[in-house]
Amino acid sequence: MKNSQILAAMIGIALIVAIGVLAGRTASAAPPTVNLGTAAFYSVLAGTPAVTNTGATTIDRDVGIHPATSVTGFPPGIVGGTIHAGDAAALQAKSDLVAAYIDAAGRAVTATYAALGGLPPLVAGVYNSGPATLDLTGTLTLDGQNDPSSVWIFQAQSDLVTASTSSVVFVNGGSPCNVFWQITSSAALGSGSTFVGTILALTSVTLANGVTVNGRALARNGDVTMINDTFITSTCTALSVSAPIPPTRPPFTVAPSATPTIAPTTTPIATVAPTAAASAVAAATPTVALTAAPAFAGVQSLPSTSTDEQLSPLLILAIALAGLAIVLLLRRPIRHF
Repeated sequence: MKNSQILAAMIGIALIVAIGVLAGRTASAAPPTVNLGTAAFYSVLAGTPAVTNTGATTIDRDVGIHPATSVTGFPPGIVGGTIHAGDAAALQAKSDLVAAYIDAAGRAVTATYAALGGLPPLVAGVYNSGPATLDLTGTLTLDGQNDPSSVWIFQAQSDLVTASTSSVVFVNGGSPCNVFWQITSSAALGSGSTFVGTILALTSVTLANGVTVNGRALARNGDVTMINDTFITSTCTALSVSAPIPPTRPPFTVAPSATPTIAPTTTPIATVAPTAAASAVAAATPTVALTAAPAFAGVQSLPSTSTDEQLSPLLILAIALAGLAIVLLLRRPIRHF
């Protein structure tokens, strides 16, 4: 085989390898997140007959119910946002919940697991329970593979039941904001358990004593029942909605039981005039406008397909072969005819 043919073959092989590597890097993208709409403002959302609490439950975002209006147990429970009982806001949130539920239920399945305890770490994907109850015992580990946009969707064809002291943990990144549990019937979380993600239940959600939820309990048609539980939802709100968070909804603020008293503004006693030197320095110093980072699903609703991570060894080899072949071609003497 002539040298020119060998060089051409080298270039062809290098290009084929490079194209294959690049194609493989975008094919493993995670599923897109589930847009909760205004339901993302809620830690707890129910349908009927009631939202019921016993004991010192702490909820850091809103509580809502529609079409029923009964919310009991606050106090002694604490709601850090607003209670929406049968109002227009709750109605909109329920509508958004229905859309999110249908979206999650329709996702293509990655694998089927009925029992989540004892599994190896699960990478981003859609996991279905099949006809059995979705059961969690022990620890479920979710592997984010160093991709903050990784999304996990669990589909239960009947109920979700978690054992006492069970937990969901992350390795290699991952966020509770991108974990969703679509439950065709009801969810029951065991006492002392640590749960991660947003429950989208068709019927009801029941929390036993001392459950910590890094996410939300959203029930389309039934009730939500709590006993001395804790909801940590505020850190996820910005990643799950497509509308701005109103300035009247600061995170981790307990709603007052009475109209707050606004402290009067104190007029300063005297104003010190700046010196000429200080004025010059201030005029010369540029003012940097702070821009809030985008905070909604419009940024993270699609899986990451970025290729700005480090090049794989295979791709580096392909580039090197192509470069070497081109250099050898350029160094060959020009033949005159």
